[in-house]
Amino acid sequence: MLTTIGIWIAAFLTLAIYSFLYKDNPFYKTAEHIFIGVSAGYWTVYLWFNYALPNLFLPLFRDGNLWYIIPVVVGFMMFAPLVPKITWLVRIPLTFTMGISMSLFILQIVQGDILPQLQATFLPLKGIPPFQIFSNVLIILGVLFTLIYFYFSKPHTGALGLAAKIGIWFMMVSFGAHFGYTVMARISLLIGRVFFLLHDWLGII
Repeated sequence: MLTTIGIWIAAFLTLAIYSFLYKDNPFYKTAEHIFIGVSAGYWTVYLWFNYALPNLFLPLFRDGNLWYIIPVVVGFMMFAPLVPKITWLVRIPLTFTMGISMSLFILQIVQGDILPQLQATFLPLKGIPPFQIFSNVLIILGVLFTLIYFYFSKPHTGALGLAAKIGIWFMMVSFGAHFGYTVMARISLLIGRVFFLLHDWLGII
């Protein structure tokens, strides 16, 4: 019984979301508000039990680590704009947040993106099948021509301009591939919802 009710609710919300393809309407707004509310509630509970409670409040109140009061105070400073006279206090937690975030993201980008991409560019050109050689050469040239396009110290004329134009073509192919992948991912989601409506809800397939 509960499974049937859940299927009907899911089907209604699915149709309500897709009704936006016709025009904005109350059914879509209702489903949108439900989705946002459920997501906010879920992430509130998730962040509390997986981050705030074990990493802050339990060490503070159960283990007696009083120095954890400092991040609590800094966190409450985020609400300083609610009181006009102490609005300036929000600069303190924002400074901490931006500084820590920048340091973490820079390390993550260097180790997770830049260095692996550099390593992936150093490809072998001997002792491999001919098609693999062609593929590796294409990747290396694509990286070089794309980097040349972003070299702005000299005008893009002559051989430099030709290399920059080739770099544009490589970027266009890459953007097109990413766009196609995104479209296929969305189509996959659509197929999943259509299958749910026709199989689980209506039972006609």
